[in-house]
Amino acid sequence: MAFFKRLVGKQSSSRTRPAGSAREADEGLSNKVALGAGCYWGTEKYVRKNFQEKFPESIKNATVGFMSPLDGNMIKNPTYKQVCSGSSGYVEVLMVELNSPEKHFEELIRFFFQFHDPTTKNRQGNDAGFQYASFVFCGDEEQYEIAKKVRDQIQTLVKAGAIQAYDKQDVTTLLTPIKEFTVAQKEHQQYLENHPNGYCNHRVRFKVWLELIEESAMSDEQVHN
Repeated sequence: MAFFKRLVGKQSSSRTRPAGSAREADEGLSNKVALGAGCYWGTEKYVRKNFQEKFPESIKNATVGFMSPLDGNMIKNPTYKQVCSGSSGYVEVLMVELNSPEKHFEELIRFFFQFHDPTTKNRQGNDAGFQYASFVFCGDEEQYEIAKKVRDQIQTLVKAGAIQAYDKQDVTTLLTPIKEFTVAQKEHQQYLENHPNGYCNHRVRFKVWLELIEESAMSDEQVHN
């Protein structure tokens, strides 16, 4: 669909990568997605380490960097300092490549909502600014539909009181096509693996989804009875 036209363009430098759909439409679900969930150090740690503890060998590659949802952003190949200003139009993201997207993409999006707070717009804990916004940069239309389904489930569970670990009631996560990706500096890659006591404000906020959905359904049934 037009919303997910593949980006075609020249690389502006070795740090910038065109990030179009990783697979053609007839080859199944794209294996690339970029996640914005606050400071990318924590996002990377929870995906590389914690998600793979649940789903071994699910991640082919994961790289921290920057992505802008804005069409025609005039800043190309942004630096960390520019992004930290909060006015660059870029978000700190983790570019994820999955080995088996059909098995693990939906699970990854569910886990994404477990380790950050999607209700605090442009903020995660003490980190405030557009660069810390909650985003899913989808690789294709099918990814978008799955991410939207999961986001809607989260919103329903929050409104029903099944999830009380978030700060507010309205999920602010935005879904948009994947855009050109700028790789962050080398010392920021796998930062918390190299600095185990480094800064991280992420945490697993609630238990597994199946139990939440079952509890929410039981509560609704009791109300209607």
